Amino acid sequence: MPRLVLPAVLLALAACGPAPDPAAEAAAKAAERSRAADELARQFDQQFAAGNWPLARAHGDVLIAQYPDTPAARRIAAQHAEARRKADAAQEDKRLAALWTYQSQPLGKGEQLSASIHAREAIDTGGGRSRPQLIFRDHPEWGRSSYLVLENGDFDCYGGCRVEVGVDGTSRRMAASRPKTDEAIAMFIEDERALWRAVRGGGRLVIAVPVKGGSVQEAVFEVGGLDPARMPGW
Repeated sequence: MPRLVLPAVLLALAACGPAPDPAAEAAAKAAERSRAADELARQFDQQFAAGNWPLARAHGDVLIAQYPDTPAARRIAAQHAEARRKADAAQEDKRLAALWTYQSQPLGKGEQLSASIHAREAIDTGGGRSRPQLIFRDHPEWGRSSYLVLENGDFDCYGGCRVEVGVDGTSRRMAASRPKTDEAIAMFIEDERALWRAVRGGGRLVIAVPVKGGSVQEAVFEVGGLDPARMPGW
Protein backbone atom coordinates (compact mmCIF):
# COMPACT_ATOMS: atom_id res chain seq x y z
CA MET A 1 0.00 0.00 0.00
CA PRO A 2 2.69 2.64 0.81
CA ARG A 3 4.08 2.17 -2.71
CA LEU A 4 0.75 3.28 -4.16
CA VAL A 5 0.52 6.41 -2.04
CA LEU A 6 3.65 8.18 -3.37
CA PRO A 7 2.48 8.69 -6.99
CA ALA A 8 -0.84 9.98 -5.79
CA VAL A 9 0.90 12.48 -3.53
CA LEU A 10 3.10 13.68 -6.40
CA LEU A 11 0.09 14.17 -8.63
CA ALA A 12 -1.64 16.16 -5.94
CA LEU A 13 1.39 18.37 -5.46
CA ALA A 14 1.64 18.98 -9.23
CA ALA A 15 -2.01 19.94 -9.38
CA CYS A 16 -1.40 22.48 -6.66
CA GLY A 17 1.40 24.23 -8.68
CA PRO A 18 1.02 27.80 -9.98
CA ALA A 19 -1.34 28.26 -12.95
CA PRO A 20 0.05 29.70 -16.22
CA ASP A 21 0.06 33.48 -16.29
CA PRO A 22 -1.85 34.64 -19.42
CA ALA A 23 -0.14 38.01 -19.34
CA ALA A 24 3.30 36.42 -19.19
CA GLU A 25 2.45 34.08 -22.07
CA ALA A 26 1.17 36.98 -24.16
CA ALA A 27 4.31 38.97 -23.40
CA ALA A 28 6.51 36.03 -24.42
CA LYS A 29 4.64 35.63 -27.70
CA ALA A 30 4.87 39.37 -28.37
CA ALA A 31 8.60 39.30 -27.70
CA GLU A 32 9.04 36.39 -30.11
CA ARG A 33 7.06 38.20 -32.81
CA SER A 34 9.13 41.32 -32.23
CA ARG A 35 12.39 39.37 -32.59
CA ALA A 36 11.19 37.73 -35.82
CA ALA A 37 10.03 41.09 -37.19
CA ASP A 38 13.33 42.74 -36.26
CA GLU A 39 15.25 40.02 -38.11
CA LEU A 40 13.18 40.53 -41.25
CA ALA A 41 13.64 44.28 -40.90
CA ARG A 42 17.40 43.77 -40.64
CA GLN A 43 17.39 41.75 -43.86
CA PHE A 44 15.20 44.38 -45.51
CA ASP A 45 17.58 47.18 -44.46
CA GLN A 46 20.55 45.24 -45.82
CA GLN A 47 19.00 44.68 -49.25
CA PHE A 48 17.58 48.21 -49.41
CA ALA A 49 21.02 49.70 -48.72
CA ALA A 50 22.49 47.47 -51.45
CA GLY A 51 19.86 48.60 -53.95
CA ASN A 52 18.61 45.05 -54.43
CA TRP A 53 15.00 46.10 -54.85
CA PRO A 54 13.44 42.68 -55.58
CA LEU A 55 14.93 41.13 -52.42
CA ALA A 56 14.19 44.21 -50.33
CA ARG A 57 10.61 44.08 -51.53
CA ALA A 58 10.36 40.35 -50.74
CA HIS A 59 11.61 40.77 -47.16
CA GLY A 60 9.33 43.75 -46.66
CA ASP A 61 6.34 41.87 -48.06
CA VAL A 62 6.84 39.02 -45.57
CA LEU A 63 7.40 41.38 -42.64
CA ILE A 64 4.31 43.48 -43.28
CA ALA A 65 2.13 40.45 -44.07
CA GLN A 66 3.12 38.40 -41.01
CA TYR A 67 3.89 41.11 -38.43
CA PRO A 68 1.89 44.20 -39.48
CA ASP A 69 1.39 45.46 -35.92
CA THR A 70 5.08 45.55 -34.96
CA PRO A 71 7.31 48.64 -34.68
CA ALA A 72 9.61 47.11 -37.31
CA ALA A 73 6.78 46.94 -39.85
CA ARG A 74 5.80 50.53 -39.18
CA ARG A 75 9.41 51.70 -39.43
CA ILE A 76 10.06 50.25 -42.89
CA ALA A 77 6.65 51.11 -44.39
CA ALA A 78 7.80 54.12 -46.43
CA GLN A 79 11.00 52.46 -47.64
CA HIS A 80 9.09 49.30 -48.47
CA ALA A 81 6.76 51.28 -50.73
CA GLU A 82 9.83 52.76 -52.45
CA ALA A 83 11.39 49.31 -52.86
CA ARG A 84 8.17 48.01 -54.41
CA ARG A 85 8.12 50.86 -56.95
CA LYS A 86 11.76 50.35 -57.88
CA ALA A 87 11.39 46.57 -58.09
CA ASP A 88 8.42 46.97 -60.44
CA ALA A 89 10.39 49.46 -62.55
CA ALA A 90 13.40 47.13 -62.71
CA GLN A 91 11.18 44.24 -63.77
CA GLU A 92 9.60 46.37 -66.50
CA ASP A 93 13.03 47.53 -67.71
CA LYS A 94 14.12 43.90 -67.94
CA ARG A 95 11.00 42.98 -69.91
CA LEU A 96 11.47 45.84 -72.37
CA ALA A 97 15.16 45.06 -72.86
CA ALA A 98 14.32 41.44 -73.67
CA LEU A 99 12.12 42.57 -76.60
CA TRP A 100 15.22 43.61 -78.57
CA THR A 101 17.50 41.23 -80.45
CA TYR A 102 21.05 42.18 -81.42
CA GLN A 103 23.18 40.40 -83.99
CA SER A 104 26.76 40.75 -85.11
CA GLN A 105 28.33 38.81 -87.97
CA PRO A 106 31.49 39.12 -90.09
CA LEU A 107 30.70 40.27 -93.61
CA GLY A 108 33.35 40.88 -96.25
CA LYS A 109 36.05 43.03 -94.75
CA GLY A 110 33.85 44.31 -91.97
CA GLU A 111 31.05 43.39 -89.61
CA GLN A 112 27.30 43.71 -89.94
CA LEU A 113 25.41 44.85 -86.86
CA SER A 114 21.66 44.86 -86.36
CA ALA A 115 19.07 45.62 -83.70
CA SER A 116 15.54 44.36 -84.20
CA ILE A 117 12.20 44.26 -82.42
CA HIS A 118 8.79 42.81 -83.25
CA ALA A 119 5.54 44.72 -83.02
CA ARG A 120 3.47 44.08 -79.93
CA GLU A 121 0.61 42.56 -81.93
CA ALA A 122 0.08 41.10 -85.39
CA ILE A 123 -1.55 43.17 -88.13
CA ASP A 124 -3.65 42.19 -91.14
CA THR A 125 -1.21 42.13 -94.06
CA GLY A 126 -3.65 41.23 -96.80
CA GLY A 127 -2.05 37.79 -97.02
CA GLY A 128 -2.69 36.75 -93.44
CA ARG A 129 -1.55 38.13 -90.12
CA SER A 130 2.01 39.02 -89.19
CA ARG A 131 3.89 40.86 -86.46
CA PRO A 132 5.99 43.43 -88.32
CA GLN A 133 9.65 43.45 -87.41
CA LEU A 134 11.59 46.71 -87.22
CA ILE A 135 15.29 46.38 -88.02
CA PHE A 136 18.17 48.83 -87.75
CA ARG A 137 21.14 47.57 -89.74
CA ASP A 138 24.73 48.71 -90.11
CA HIS A 139 26.19 47.06 -93.24
CA PRO A 140 29.94 47.39 -93.97
CA GLU A 141 29.25 48.18 -97.66
CA TRP A 142 25.70 49.53 -97.84
CA GLY A 143 25.86 51.65 -94.70
CA ARG A 144 23.05 52.19 -92.23
CA SER A 145 19.39 51.53 -92.86
CA SER A 146 16.09 51.00 -91.07
CA TYR A 147 13.25 48.89 -92.41
CA LEU A 148 10.16 46.87 -91.61
CA VAL A 149 9.76 43.20 -92.52
CA LEU A 150 6.58 41.14 -92.91
CA GLU A 151 6.25 37.35 -92.87
CA ASN A 152 3.39 37.40 -95.39
CA GLY A 153 1.35 39.84 -97.45
CA ASP A 154 3.11 42.92 -98.81
CA PHE A 155 3.65 46.64 -98.35
CA ASP A 156 1.87 49.10 -100.61
CA CYS A 157 4.89 51.36 -101.05
CA TYR A 158 6.41 50.47 -104.42
CA GLY A 159 7.85 53.60 -105.98
CA GLY A 160 7.91 55.31 -102.59
CA CYS A 161 5.37 56.60 -100.08
CA ARG A 162 5.15 58.56 -96.86
CA VAL A 163 4.17 56.88 -93.61
CA GLU A 164 2.99 58.30 -90.30
CA VAL A 165 5.45 57.61 -87.49
CA GLY A 166 4.51 58.45 -83.91
CA VAL A 167 6.58 58.30 -80.75
CA ASP A 168 4.91 58.80 -77.38
CA GLY A 169 2.08 60.84 -78.87
CA THR A 170 4.18 63.01 -81.22
CA SER A 171 3.95 62.07 -84.89
CA ARG A 172 5.54 63.02 -88.20
CA ARG A 173 5.50 61.73 -91.75
CA MET A 174 8.58 59.97 -93.08
CA ALA A 175 9.59 58.86 -96.55
CA ALA A 176 9.54 55.11 -97.14
CA SER A 177 10.01 52.70 -100.04
CA ARG A 178 9.39 49.06 -100.95
CA PRO A 179 12.28 47.78 -103.10
CA LYS A 180 11.42 45.54 -106.04
CA THR A 181 12.92 42.33 -104.72
CA ASP A 182 11.67 38.91 -103.73
CA GLU A 183 14.44 38.35 -101.17
CA ALA A 184 12.33 39.73 -98.34
CA ILE A 185 9.05 41.56 -97.76
CA ALA A 186 10.69 44.77 -96.62
CA MET A 187 9.86 48.49 -96.53
CA PHE A 188 12.66 50.95 -95.81
CA ILE A 189 12.21 54.08 -93.70
CA GLU A 190 14.51 56.41 -95.60
CA ASP A 191 15.51 58.73 -92.75
CA GLU A 192 17.05 56.06 -90.55
CA ARG A 193 18.89 58.62 -88.43
CA ALA A 194 15.69 60.45 -87.47
CA LEU A 195 13.91 57.17 -86.74
CA TRP A 196 16.82 55.97 -84.60
CA ARG A 197 16.84 59.19 -82.59
CA ALA A 198 13.11 58.92 -82.01
CA VAL A 199 13.33 55.29 -80.93
CA ARG A 200 16.37 55.86 -78.74
CA GLY A 201 14.56 58.40 -76.60
CA GLY A 202 11.05 56.95 -76.82
CA GLY A 203 8.85 54.36 -75.23
CA ARG A 204 5.99 53.64 -77.64
CA LEU A 205 6.53 53.73 -81.39
CA VAL A 206 3.58 53.56 -83.79
CA ILE A 207 4.09 53.16 -87.55
CA ALA A 208 1.16 53.36 -89.97
CA VAL A 209 1.90 50.46 -92.32
CA PRO A 210 0.46 50.69 -95.85
CA VAL A 211 -0.66 47.17 -96.76
CA LYS A 212 -1.04 46.11 -100.38
CA GLY A 213 -4.66 45.37 -101.18
CA GLY A 214 -5.82 46.52 -97.76
CA SER A 215 -6.05 49.47 -95.42
CA VAL A 216 -3.31 51.16 -93.43
CA GLN A 217 -2.49 49.13 -90.31
CA GLU A 218 -0.91 50.47 -87.13
CA ALA A 219 2.12 48.56 -85.88
CA VAL A 220 2.95 49.31 -82.24
CA PHE A 221 6.43 48.72 -80.83
CA GLU A 222 7.54 48.96 -77.18
CA VAL A 223 11.00 50.38 -77.82
CA GLY A 224 11.97 51.67 -74.37
CA GLY A 225 14.45 48.84 -73.72
CA LEU A 226 16.81 49.70 -76.59
CA ASP A 227 20.52 49.53 -75.72
CA PRO A 228 22.18 52.11 -78.01
CA ALA A 229 25.64 50.86 -77.03
CA ARG A 230 24.97 47.71 -79.07
CA MET A 231 24.90 49.85 -82.24
CA PRO A 232 27.97 52.12 -81.90
CA GLY A 233 28.11 55.17 -84.12
CA TRP A 234 24.36 55.55 -84.54
